[in-house]
Amino acid sequence: MKALNKLTNKNNEGKFVCVGLDTDIEKIPRHLLHEENPVVEFNKQIIESTIDHAAAYKINFAFYEKDGEVGLKNLAKTLELIPSDILTIADAKRGDIGNTSQMYAKEVFDYYKFDSITINPYMGEDSAAPFISYKEKLIFILALTSNKGASDFEKLKFEDGTYLFQKVIDKSLEWNVNNNCGLVFGATQLDELKENILRTSNMPLLIPGVGAQGGRFEDIVALINTIPNKNYIINISRGIIYKSSEKDFATKAREEIINYNNISEIVLNNKKNM
Repeated sequence: MKALNKLTNKNNEGKFVCVGLDTDIEKIPRHLLHEENPVVEFNKQIIESTIDHAAAYKINFAFYEKDGEVGLKNLAKTLELIPSDILTIADAKRGDIGNTSQMYAKEVFDYYKFDSITINPYMGEDSAAPFISYKEKLIFILALTSNKGASDFEKLKFEDGTYLFQKVIDKSLEWNVNNNCGLVFGATQLDELKENILRTSNMPLLIPGVGAQGGRFEDIVALINTIPNKNYIINISRGIIYKSSEKDFATKAREEIINYNNISEIVLNNKKNM
């Protein structure tokens, strides 16, 4: 199934939450440390508890690559736990000269079989093209990120009055010949998202920054649903997977994602009744 279709299907079911599996062994419940593989066991219970309510799962490569061979094995084992009808995102933020990007694309799509990836566009079209050439996959291009340092470069202003992140959006539209490009747009950048939501056209959005970074889930849902048939997912990592540090962590994670989906339903119903 095409990655975009997976996202569309979950959105049509009223599911917009992407669970970020940024698993840190220093933060998981202490009782899991007695397991043979604490990281995979933690991920397994999180996935099983949220599987009926998640629109996607995002695996941040840094949290696994730091442990070398063991970490990469944990990444692969975690990926195997995710059902085939749910979008998987390799949060790797790759982007290099063309032949190097080709190798990164082969790793993520041919070896690990992820549905999608985050990429950094700042080396230009030849660095993005190897990923975009995988027509069945979904490529989330960094536009305006949720971190404080986003203003260092992404908000640089040109003489024509536009900003660098807007140039990225416009260029991504040009690259979207296979209808498989999306954008990363931070939830902490709500004013900019309001001003540029139409600029993103039909490209789906991956929106990080809700919760610990300060973005508000209900604000994002209300805004994006002013645009008919706009595909999007809101990533929440720490706010779901670390909702509890006790033996009830999986139950609490399930309760939290259900709560977010209920918020979505309330916001959408209010919109329909206006």
